[in-house]
Order: sequence, then C-alpha cells, then structure tokens
Amino acid sequence: MSRIANSPVVVPSGVEVKLQGNNLSVSGSKGSLNMVVHKSVAVKTEDGELQFSGKDRASITMAGTMRALANNMVIGVSQGFERKLLLQGVGYRAQAQGRTLNLQLGFSHPISYQLPDGIEVQTPSQTEIVVTGTDKQKVGQVSADIRRYRPPEPYKGKGVRYAHEHVRRKEAKKK
Repeated sequence: MSRIANSPVVVPSGVEVKLQGNNLSVSGSKGSLNMVVHKSVAVKTEDGELQFSGKDRASITMAGTMRALANNMVIGVSQGFERKLLLQGVGYRAQAQGRTLNLQLGFSHPISYQLPDGIEVQTPSQTEIVVTGTDKQKVGQVSADIRRYRPPEPYKGKGVRYAHEHVRRKEAKKK
C-alpha cells in the first residue's frame, strides 16, 4: 500500500494556505488555486506543513491522492509548471498571438487554438511551444490537446511531440 499520505506537504515561505471546512485554497506569487478535499480525508495545518490522513482504512488511498494534489498546488503557485512541445515536419509552424495559438501542421487550413484561463503559451521559435501555468492538470491537458492535432507518426517522425519524447521509428515496406 502506498504511504504517500504519511509525508507532509511543506509549505514554503511566500505561500499562504487556507483551510475552511473541506475547501483548501493556496495562494502564492504565481497565483491562487482552490480544491475541495474529499470528505473521508482529514487535513491539519501545523508548523507550515499540511498533514493528510484517512478517517478510516478504506480512505487511506484517497488521502494519498489529496496529498499529491495539494503538493502540486503548492508547487504551482510558487514555481509554476511548464511543458515543452516540438514541431517536426516541413512547413510545421506555431505562433502565439494573445490568447490564441496559431498552428500550421500540414493541413489545408490553419488551426487556431484558444487558450483556457490560467495558461500562457510562448513560441521561442517557429517549431517550439512552451506551455506554462500554475495548475499541473491544465498544463498537461492543453499540451495533450495541442499534440492531438498531429501526433508523431512512426515512419518519418513528423508531428507534434513532447520535448523529452522519443518516437520509435518503423522501417519502410520492403519491395
């Protein structure tokens, strides 16, 4: 069984945590995030730390989940999260314009992706996209949505991929 809930979440200086009933709100230099803690999980704040514990034996796993989500909130409001995407292919380009990401991915039409609140996108070059934000789940979801337009294909490797992703290449058909 996982023991993640046993380790406390350390709250760094500059981050403020408020617990009102089941509502947990965390605010820091990058912004603020809110979460509703599951009713079977008890939360205590002591000495700049958050302690999570299950109220019964069956809720220990949920306590670990709530602890991981709270830890991601603390990291998000203090440091933030980022995902880097790379475009690979002839003519594949990206350009950020305000709250819109314009993509040209080899289709007959350009793609305009509207960014949700709390997410910022930079394009340092035409083939790089950097997605940043305070909410880890939102950053990952936006990155996955952009990648879904043209996932990397196994023969030439063309498409949108994560910066750390390795695409296994297939050999072409033999005559």
